[in-house]
Amino acid sequence: MILEMTRPVQGGLRQERKLDAVSNHIANVDTTGFKKDVISFDSKFKAQLNKDYSQGDIKTTGNPFDIALAGDGFFKIETVEGIQYTRNGSLSLNGEGLLVDMNGNPILGQGGAIFIDVANIKGQGVEINSVGEIRVDTEVVDTLDVVSFADLNKLEKKGQNIFAYTGNTEDEILPENIVIKQMALEGSNVQVVDEMVKMIDYHRMFETFTKSMMTFDEVDNKAISEVGTPR
Repeated sequence: MILEMTRPVQGGLRQERKLDAVSNHIANVDTTGFKKDVISFDSKFKAQLNKDYSQGDIKTTGNPFDIALAGDGFFKIETVEGIQYTRNGSLSLNGEGLLVDMNGNPILGQGGAIFIDVANIKGQGVEINSVGEIRVDTEVVDTLDVVSFADLNKLEKKGQNIFAYTGNTEDEILPENIVIKQMALEGSNVQVVDEMVKMIDYHRMFETFTKSMMTFDEVDNKAISEVGTPR
């Protein structure tokens, strides 16, 4: 009976892991640049977590410091843990005039951290074109450093919509298709309806496995209680 109990336990644990992932997706449906996870299981039932890097919807914001990647790649940011990567282009200027992300991390251009002297901005303002050139009053001050990797599986989620690369940073490559849109943000690639359907399906399967475990437990208890009972 132990073998029979093992199967629904394993099945229940798999469904629980899937439910956790779906819940996380729904919680991040409005997170800029969020990428959902894809869960699979190997022959030993160990969860394999891969990321879905498909494009999210691009939404116009009107904010000149909002930028969206409408193609491949990641923005490079400088964090306390070193160089990391993000698709979240919701930027702003800090008190020192550095262009930073929502967490206060400087976003990097090809010349390093990007400084914009707002005190001297005149009529033209700040413009970021489709290849990432940042112009202040028509003068190019830097170009956004957008990179990708041949093996995206080496990117690890670190929270706050940031990825860390677990390989060598020399593996950075120039994306084949860089398209940057100013005054816009890339939304999450989560589709709420799809995730809700999955949640219902996973929950039903979890209940099925739970009922199976209860049935096997009742059979075990009955067998134990009746052992040696005179008939």
